[in-house]
Amino acid sequence: MMTIPTPRRQPLLTGAALTLALFAAGCQDGKILAPATRIYAADLAGKAKACTVPAVQLADAKPAAADMTIGNDGGWCGISLTQGSRRPYAAGLVQTRANHGQVYIHTVGDETRVDYTPDANFAGKDTFAIRLLPGNAILNVAVTVAPHS
Repeated sequence: MMTIPTPRRQPLLTGAALTLALFAAGCQDGKILAPATRIYAADLAGKAKACTVPAVQLADAKPAAADMTIGNDGGWCGISLTQGSRRPYAAGLVQTRANHGQVYIHTVGDETRVDYTPDANFAGKDTFAIRLLPGNAILNVAVTVAPHS
């Protein structure tokens, strides 16, 4: 007579248990967490090699200031902002244009990013201001552009 070994039994999640496990993975303190929006390589391509920006916290209807330092190698430098609990602003409006570069306000993932790209061959100081909606938060940015080396 031949003996056939009994396979080891592995725990199996039933449909209800699996649903509960997946639900628990997306919860924190009883709140359902939305998955983060995807960020694509195109959102990160072209960043300046030298880019220094602070973490900025905005408050509704109040101005905030930020200092940006960028090396002029043709790339952009960006300030990432969120409204409240990790969601992007609905719109960004340029209040004061940069004199020596371009400002681009757009959504990247769950954030609003304010990109500054200096004009070719420019080195020196520049400034710009933006208003973010909703809430009318204002961000005044002072930029120092280092020459390309």
